Amino acid sequence: MEASKNRPILFITGAFVGNNCWDEWISFFCAKGYACSAPPWPYKDASPAELRSRQPDPDIASIRLAQLTDHYAEIANHYTEKPILIGHSIGGLMVQLLLQRDLGTAGVAIHPVAPQGLLTFELSFYKSTWHPLGLFTDSDESYLMSFEDWQYIFTNGMPYEAQREAYDKFVVPESKKVSRDGLTEAAHIDFAKYHPPLLITSGSTDHIIPASLNHTNYMKYKDSRSITDYKEFEGRNHFVLGQPTWREDADYILNWLESTTV
Repeated sequence: MEASKNRPILFITGAFVGNNCWDEWISFFCAKGYACSAPPWPYKDASPAELRSRQPDPDIASIRLAQLTDHYAEIANHYTEKPILIGHSIGGLMVQLLLQRDLGTAGVAIHPVAPQGLLTFELSFYKSTWHPLGLFTDSDESYLMSFEDWQYIFTNGMPYEAQREAYDKFVVPESKKVSRDGLTEAAHIDFAKYHPPLLITSGSTDHIIPASLNHTNYMKYKDSRSITDYKEFEGRNHFVLGQPTWREDADYILNWLESTTV
């Protein structure tokens, strides 16, 4: 049976940006007949500008990955039918965690943070994660990405004006703890376990989550006997949701959803 129209899609936001990063994606999928929502993380139900004005924010600083995954699990459980799960970055990791709980009919992990135990040797990954992890700083103080880091980590290769506009529109303070939790049991995936259909996408120019790491993530599922697909997009950085090419990615995901048995 093909993915039905009016089926709900739950968009799961990644770290460092507000849930408004999904606005155009929601419009796109709603126009195709899907019922879409992108609920914010706990303590982030405000505009990015307002959230930045609160920096440092102890509530945001307290967020943990297990708590956040449970937050979206509770949302998914309130649907009258299981939703399609689409997440970006750490939201893509949560898509995988929620599929392990059988809380979605299908999942799309866009440039996902890798589950526990998966690493890369690419220098850009370590350069990108050094400040967000804040290993030698107070984890009880939230982290606000600098514009300079934003240029390297998210919007590399884009014109300065577009980088600046995106920073002002989307960037929010973040929990260092939730980033660190990606290295812990909270990010554990049983790759051999059955899961609903999953698509993992990556970008050839993503600094913080290199395509090679996403491919490693994909290959770990090879023994699960579940539908798991992979697509690398040329020229996509970590700001993939807002790049001028976002509609091409959304079209590919839509076609995958509508051609995949769910």
